[in-house]
Amino acid sequence: MTRVKICGITRLEDALACVDAGVDAVGFNFWPGSNRHVPLSRAADIASALPPGVLRVGVFVRASPEEVLVAARAVDLGAIQLHGDEDPADYAEVGVPLWQVLRIDSTLPGSVSASAAALLLDARVEGFGGGGRSFDWSLAHGARRFGVPFWLAGGLSPDNVGEAVRRAAPVGVDVASGVESAPGVKDLARVRAFVAAVRAAEE
Repeated sequence: MTRVKICGITRLEDALACVDAGVDAVGFNFWPGSNRHVPLSRAADIASALPPGVLRVGVFVRASPEEVLVAARAVDLGAIQLHGDEDPADYAEVGVPLWQVLRIDSTLPGSVSASAAALLLDARVEGFGGGGRSFDWSLAHGARRFGVPFWLAGGLSPDNVGEAVRRAAPVGVDVASGVESAPGVKDLARVRAFVAAVRAAEE
């Protein structure tokens, strides 16, 4: 089953509604430069209200391993998404599975970190994600050579995620702007439509 992650969660009511819609994972963006940035204390409060089976993912851009460790403990993170071209090996001491983000324009990199538990394939945009831009999904098949599970992100929406799942067959899909009414504010009708489109693509 393709897993669904809703990223850029900033409000408890959105997180709970996403879980109710059948979402498998939620992402908290701890990069201060993001318009979906969430303070650590608020993320911890939201995370503590979620059912145990929901994966809590922390998104970081060039944060120190010490900062990541503090957040991982405070929010009970189940994965760390490194979105600033970091080497996951530098974060091994955090003790949480590390997702290496590959920001793609027209090609995949030649190799990935041996410390990456998963990859997240995203479009290369100005800044670090959330730009609502997609890349050529046919490139995703090349990521299988790395032998690491991969998630698909970048410009996904209820309108195109079904095609993305069919073409790329990722272990999961990750969306932020494609299901929002404003940055950090989820449109719950779009969240439900997104999940439904993923499930329909699997049938």
